[in-house]
Amino acid sequence: MTLTRGSALLAIDDLHVGFRVFEGFLDVLNGVALDLGEGERVGLVGETGCGKTTTVKSILRVLPTPPARITAGRILYRGKDILRLRRRAMRHLRRVELTAIFQDPLTSLNPVFTIGTQLRDVVRDSLAGSDVKLTAREVEARCVKALAETGMADPERIMASYPIQLSGGMRQRVCIAEALSTTAQLLLADEPTTNLDVTIQDQILRKLDELVDEKNVTVLIITHSLGVVMDLTQRLYIMYAGTMVEEGETQEVFAKPLHPYSQGLMRSVPRLTGEGVSEGIPGRIPNYLDPPTGCRFHPRCEYAMPVCQERKPPMLEAGTNRSVACFLYGGQAA
Repeated sequence: MTLTRGSALLAIDDLHVGFRVFEGFLDVLNGVALDLGEGERVGLVGETGCGKTTTVKSILRVLPTPPARITAGRILYRGKDILRLRRRAMRHLRRVELTAIFQDPLTSLNPVFTIGTQLRDVVRDSLAGSDVKLTAREVEARCVKALAETGMADPERIMASYPIQLSGGMRQRVCIAEALSTTAQLLLADEPTTNLDVTIQDQILRKLDELVDEKNVTVLIITHSLGVVMDLTQRLYIMYAGTMVEEGETQEVFAKPLHPYSQGLMRSVPRLTGEGVSEGIPGRIPNYLDPPTGCRFHPRCEYAMPVCQERKPPMLEAGTNRSVACFLYGGQAA
């Protein structure tokens, strides 16, 4: 069910983010809006470079500034604007209530500390300010359990290892273990199964699913895999070139994509039955130094109209719990 802003755990409203580079200003996020309700599993999909990771880093306030700059918008967590919090309050929020799994584990782990040291610090930080007090043995047990839940065969040995001693897939599982060992209520999973083989991918994704049921954790899954979002999410946002183009219940979006870009994404999925060939989408994501006027997808859209070049389409209601940013529908989707 699509949530109203008032009942959302997290609500992003008209977020604009850019990056100052030598050639000029990259206008990356162009009015992003997104809602997450408590206990929801929500997917965010789109091509590489469309702004998914920038959105996640904006929520966590870990964008490098400079060159990044948030020029407009709000990010409300439990009704409070994250962008207006003081640094100390934001650090506390990241330690206790927000956690993330990024797709590059090598940059997420400190190379000079053992995995055990880093995991223990994460567990202790997540309990900061709470009434829960764990002994050193209990902290150790929680860390070992989190590693075991990610499929690590010898978690005690991993605890004593340094990141450089682990493979890319093992480092990724350590990052996932850090997320599993916290008390966070919002998990931002940015390509959480990168570098993992298929069997471990399924194990990790099922564990994320269990988190929602057991702890009422809200999960935002950012991925290129449409199969993952179909299996694990209730709602789905589709992003193109820094804008949201479609939103709705996952099964409905897959059954009947409305936006021309969404339709192109669905046609790009390989068919295991061998019936037909995946088509792809002609063209490429626009240059953010000089993005197209109006709808950013219009240079690649077979249905483009003159108005698409003149004005950015608003997000229009398209039936029950569905919305689409496209002038084709004029507020009434077929």
